[in-house]
Amino acid sequence: MKAWAHWLLYGMAIALGVFVYFFDLGGQHIPKNGDEYPYAHIVRLTAASGHFLPLQSELTDMRNTKPPLLFWQGIASTHWGQDWTLFQLRYPSVIYTLATALLVFLLGWRLSRETATGFSGALAFLAFFSTYRFGRPFLTNPPEVFWLFLPFFILLYWQATAFASRLLPLLLGAIIGIGLLYKSFALLLPVGLGLSWWYLRERQYRIGPFLRQDAWKLALIALISLALFSLWFILDPEPQAIWQEFVVKENAGKFDPQSGGYLSKLLWGGSSFWVLALGYPVNAGLLAFPVLGLMMAALRRPKELSGPERMLWIWLFVMLVVFSLPSQRSSRYLLAAMPALAVLCALGWSRISRSWFAMTLILAAITVAALGYLSYRLQLAMPSLDLYPAPYWLLLGATLAVAVAAIALPALTRPGASVATLLVFLSLAAFLRPFEGPPGLYTSATQQRVAGREVWVPYDFNAGFERYRFLLPAAGIKGYEEQREPDVAVLARRYPLFIVRLPLEAAVCAGCRLISERLDLRGRHSPAEMNEILQGKVFGNLFLKEMLIESSLASGAGKP
Repeated sequence: MKAWAHWLLYGMAIALGVFVYFFDLGGQHIPKNGDEYPYAHIVRLTAASGHFLPLQSELTDMRNTKPPLLFWQGIASTHWGQDWTLFQLRYPSVIYTLATALLVFLLGWRLSRETATGFSGALAFLAFFSTYRFGRPFLTNPPEVFWLFLPFFILLYWQATAFASRLLPLLLGAIIGIGLLYKSFALLLPVGLGLSWWYLRERQYRIGPFLRQDAWKLALIALISLALFSLWFILDPEPQAIWQEFVVKENAGKFDPQSGGYLSKLLWGGSSFWVLALGYPVNAGLLAFPVLGLMMAALRRPKELSGPERMLWIWLFVMLVVFSLPSQRSSRYLLAAMPALAVLCALGWSRISRSWFAMTLILAAITVAALGYLSYRLQLAMPSLDLYPAPYWLLLGATLAVAVAAIALPALTRPGASVATLLVFLSLAAFLRPFEGPPGLYTSATQQRVAGREVWVPYDFNAGFERYRFLLPAAGIKGYEEQREPDVAVLARRYPLFIVRLPLEAAVCAGCRLISERLDLRGRHSPAEMNEILQGKVFGNLFLKEMLIESSLASGAGKP
């Protein structure tokens, strides 16, 4: 294939990735983490205060939950809360994620001298499910991943020149300090260990030259980054609250095993080291199979690895070891190493069997088929609505066709795995589209009707009630803790105006007047519900309707 054709195809694939990451970015149901709503809550109240510091919150023990840079970013992107939409909160996250993908492309190209390798790395990074899930919402992860990968990118891109530079530590310290101000001072530990190992390796593991020529650079990097982080304590009028809420509770608290002993939790259970060790393929999502193949090939044939590949594996190893130390272990803590893994994928995928990619493509086809089945069932349940028009089914068909073609044609198998995965993400977003459109929204008339009134809304996670400020922006939102099977009669006696989430076939309670309803999805499934889903009882555990109800039974203001 001619060079211009390669550029065209890869350019189209990257354009697809950018489109996928912006598609329905303002939706309520994009893959995300529950922390987004507490963060939005802090941004909204801090912006309303008119000051950057101290951070504001109405949630107990959830004010200084993270350093201020993310919240300042939210204040800026929403224009001090005046443009209060999910899109405005989230679009900087996508910019950070795309900037990280650009770093992956540049490093893959630099190390291989082939543009195709750079494109493969960028596509792999965008096709990791962890990137899609955590790289779009209003979370600390997108800026954290960018700023903490950037120092390693700089050192590996310029290599000997960068390692020898006496001025670069000043820049690296500033870069890392920005990353710490987004997430935590504790991130200096893995970053510092990773950089130390890289500098030591550059000296061929000779301790003397390392101590004489590089130790001061690492100390300067640490000093500058911590000095930047300490500005939070200096500028905030309540530094003692930061110490108690962030340092003691948020960071030191992660070493508390909660139940059982530290060692038992390290070796067994859902938060064990072994579960964390699978974090990299888990974060890769549909690309877990090629990532596993890549890891196995690196373990079996380490001598085939180039010097830069060994350095990238060092960074992945350091992240795994450091984040196995706290009692709370999650694959999310490994996200800052995922760009390095994407570069490794680009450099090493040609060395692993095509069958690893075929498994990804088969799983992509199965996922699209499942989406088609759920779409069909939901359309049957709501025949009065045209939930899924013809373009949706064409998208599912095109995704399936790409997966089949990539399996059948060896030349397409490796790049096709990432492209098919991106199409699966787009198919998932299109499947959720009815929940983001009129069937899943309250009408403007409903919003006006409840404007200025107190509406009690359900939530099952910290600050989950914040999402209703986007659905009913002019209402006074109050939250009550949601039960899996709510007693509507009890709610009707307690709240004059409330929202309840029920199965699709549920009816309005006696003494209640239905103002409006919308289509919604159930999240945070219990173990029993997950078992039912695995047994095939999917429909009833995923879809529900949400009803806005006015009650004549409530005597006064609601009680939580």
